[in-house]
Amino acid sequence: MPAPKPGSEDDLHPWDHYSDQPRIITDRAYKKRMKRKHLKDYLLTLLTSCIVFPLALIAWLFNRKVEPSSAHFFSLCVNLDKGEEQYALVEELGCKSLQVRFFLSEMDRIDEYYQFLAGFGEKEILLVVVQDRQHIGDHQLLATDIARVFDVFSPLVKQFQIGTTINRSKWGFFSVAEYLKFYQVVQKVRDQKFQGLKLLGPSVIDFEYPYLIRALFNGFKLKFDKVAALLYVDRRGAPENPQMKVFDTFNKITLLHSIARLSPKTSSKLLLTEANWPLSNTAPWAPTSETECVSESDYANFLLRYHLQALATQRVESAHWHQLIAPGYGLVDSREGLRKREAFLVYKTMLDILGDVEVDHYQKQGEVYQLVCKDRKSDRDVIVLWSNEVELPLEKYLKQENISVESKQLMDKSAGILSFETAKVSDSPIYLVG
Repeated sequence: MPAPKPGSEDDLHPWDHYSDQPRIITDRAYKKRMKRKHLKDYLLTLLTSCIVFPLALIAWLFNRKVEPSSAHFFSLCVNLDKGEEQYALVEELGCKSLQVRFFLSEMDRIDEYYQFLAGFGEKEILLVVVQDRQHIGDHQLLATDIARVFDVFSPLVKQFQIGTTINRSKWGFFSVAEYLKFYQVVQKVRDQKFQGLKLLGPSVIDFEYPYLIRALFNGFKLKFDKVAALLYVDRRGAPENPQMKVFDTFNKITLLHSIARLSPKTSSKLLLTEANWPLSNTAPWAPTSETECVSESDYANFLLRYHLQALATQRVESAHWHQLIAPGYGLVDSREGLRKREAFLVYKTMLDILGDVEVDHYQKQGEVYQLVCKDRKSDRDVIVLWSNEVELPLEKYLKQENISVESKQLMDKSAGILSFETAKVSDSPIYLVG
């Protein structure tokens, strides 16, 4: 992002180029003043959540609806500032879908962004339109610039996420209402001149569904074509670890889908537009403290298991991993040249094996998780097995579950061939294909 004008509100939201996010607001007087200004909406957020959340829990308990699976389920985040090396890496991985951030503060570089996107060829692209305080406060400027954004990018992009991380004031929004007014301006421009484009929101980060509920149950004249959620679960450790004793990744997604189904302001189509785990010993590039960071081995395992649980819900249209190149959380470390982490090959293997499948069923038997899919093109069966905390012989589990291994190939998470006699079910998922 370019340096903001000195003395402007955006000057109070400085960008951290190490972790690719805004720094925490240090001007306490400014933050306190803005929070007082939006106090009414904070109370409305609490009230709306108290009314809707119990209904959402009931809907969650009985939510049996699933969505059609997508051949573009797996998506990877790439950034202009990470360089043209990303073109070859994306092709090596076999990615069909990508996500790119575009900053409204960089309108002067819009043609550069277009050329960057065009360089990826025939990919399905989600463009995330990132807000700044200038555009949040000046709706005429927002309308003018978003029309330019739609006009420039629409030959390549059909889906736009409008705003991001709306429940973190360092990103620019101080209330959900402020975001909804922002989105309303964008939708009006879309409806007038760009009816074929899809708009996503409200882009709440983490398991903070009161903000999501406020955004999806409101009196504004607007509608989200699809729900975008930045569903990070890294603070719980492994993706299977529950929050509030019940809500592991699978159940968090199902609850999110249930809330969307109740809302008159959106369809139930759901995209998880950001997730990752921060990596140990990468400060200042890690986006969190060392407490939340994990090893590269755990990162590779958690990446795969997060996608497996999201796929298993059959309620997610696409899941976007953030991101390809980043020292603190990416598939590739760029501190000394480009070093592909273990997770790079794990991601590639995941796309090779699960890139175009339909889910048959998902179950947890004891401490073993099992996802069974059917490959659309080859018609082959794919069984993925893993556990969270235990380890047991594979042969014992296969016999227990009466799973035939005839004409099947056994591979580890990086496509290495395994022996049925010695393989184990563990925190490192294994594929049974055939």
